Amino acid sequence: MPKRKPSETSPPPQLTNRQIAAMLTRIGDILELNGENVFKVRAYRTAADSVEHLNQDIRDIWLNDEKNLLAIHGVGPAIANKLDELLRTSEMSFYNEVTKTIPVGVLEIMKVPDIGPKTTLRLWKELNVTSLDDLRAAIQAGKVRALKGMGEKSEQKMLAGMDVVARKTTRRLMATVYPFAEDVIAAMQKACGSKIKEITFAGSLRRRKSTIGDLDLLISADAENAKDLLTIFTQLSHVETVNDLGSTKASVIARNGMQVDLRVLEPKHWGCALVYFTGSQQHNILIRSLAQKLEYTLNEYRFAKGKKELFCASEREVYERLGLDWIPPELREATGEIEAARAHRLPKLVELAELKGDMQTHSTWSDGKLSIEQMARAAQARGLKYLAVTDHSKGLGVVGGLTEETIKQQWAEIDEVNRRLRGFKVLKGLELEIKADGTLTMSDDVLAKLDICLASTHTAQKQPRAKITARVVNAMRHPFVDAIAHPTGRLIGKREPMDLDMAEMMRVAKETGTILEVDGAEERLDLDETHVRRVKELGMKTMIDSDAHHPDGFVGLGYGVDNARRGWAEASDVINTLEWNELKTHLKRNRK
Repeated sequence: MPKRKPSETSPPPQLTNRQIAAMLTRIGDILELNGENVFKVRAYRTAADSVEHLNQDIRDIWLNDEKNLLAIHGVGPAIANKLDELLRTSEMSFYNEVTKTIPVGVLEIMKVPDIGPKTTLRLWKELNVTSLDDLRAAIQAGKVRALKGMGEKSEQKMLAGMDVVARKTTRRLMATVYPFAEDVIAAMQKACGSKIKEITFAGSLRRRKSTIGDLDLLISADAENAKDLLTIFTQLSHVETVNDLGSTKASVIARNGMQVDLRVLEPKHWGCALVYFTGSQQHNILIRSLAQKLEYTLNEYRFAKGKKELFCASEREVYERLGLDWIPPELREATGEIEAARAHRLPKLVELAELKGDMQTHSTWSDGKLSIEQMARAAQARGLKYLAVTDHSKGLGVVGGLTEETIKQQWAEIDEVNRRLRGFKVLKGLELEIKADGTLTMSDDVLAKLDICLASTHTAQKQPRAKITARVVNAMRHPFVDAIAHPTGRLIGKREPMDLDMAEMMRVAKETGTILEVDGAEERLDLDETHVRRVKELGMKTMIDSDAHHPDGFVGLGYGVDNARRGWAEASDVINTLEWNELKTHLKRNRK
């Protein structure tokens, strides 16, 4: 860690990480509204996301030296200079300049799905719409449909988009909360040492739900240490505000805005507490109901039968006392796991270590950040045996994409990389764009020479159900489309899934042997757990991919596994748990 410059004083403490991130986000929004370069807009948003999710105060990185800020992901020299000014003076002249002429409510309009910067600007300039309330009133008065190029359908889309915004919660992506929780746990272990016997997170994070509300932490420790542990917790650098500090529980607001609750329990209570604070509400109701049938009462501390108290030091003891096999946390959602545990028919869920390769990744040939060889060596270092490079085909304008000429150049590079690597194979893949009219963006001659082809839909995602389903079904019927990538197209908290007929899509997938992907990218987790389970029930296989655009993105394999486990997937349900020579025989293109 760099040392603080001794001649300079501490910065003003007024602004939190969240407030600074909000300023950077607002700058990005205004730049987009003004038609600024897309890369400049993206830079501010990336920096905002990184600052908001720092696990420490930004000042502890800055230390009165602008260059230290370059260590934050996405912060380049220009943004570092502006942050340095802000941290020294609590003012950012650039922020003051760009926000001067834009009403705050205009930026809120731009966050509504299907209302981009150009439409927002027109609504503001032509109808004086400067808030969501103004927009709703303008729609009700029929003013929006009167604008050139708009109509009743435009108004309906805007109203639907505002409903989506209204439904949004403060829940965060699991992939954001998980490393934060691990960091808090590591800080507690370092500060408290042997006073902690066990420590873990519980709740929806332990069940690996795609989004998380509050974070629940549990510690097993001797009763005499409880108060000290809770006090230390409230004094961690992660903490911004202390809501409550009691004898067995503390509640704080972290610097990233999350509420974090910590409970300290005696070791004899550990099993019951872990079951109670992990399971969904409905799962816990079923567990307590089962206990009552056995003439027990059960709470977060103990079983009781009359005046006799029964303690469980582990979760397995709790489930065994109820006549059940231990239930993996991901399954504790009251979707049949109790019955399966009673009948000893719980699945042996797929593990991250069982994945042999990653079937969707990107390089600098489209929108990836590193070369094919750099991505391959990073994958090999993680223990993988093969990697499909699936850069985008032409037709997705925002990323450029491969043409029929450039993909052949890419193949030559892949051949050269494979000559240099030992014990690892780079596969010639492609993420093929399904165009709005249902046609594909590469000839059959090219597609036939790939190792694997994934088709996906990035454009015209608001088409009616019949039309967009037909687009995907048409692609699945193609002999060289082996899989559908991130099938529903959702971006969690940002974009609703496409209105696909999933039953029809799965029917055709089974008929044609097309694989439906589980995309582990943190905002996708697509297929979701309900669709994964349906794929399993239909006897089909899926594949779990990271959609990595940088080696950091390989963590998506783990999140994809988490999502597949929630869908009851076993290793036998996931095609990339196979060695490549066996996997390729399952691909549509290699079947007779």
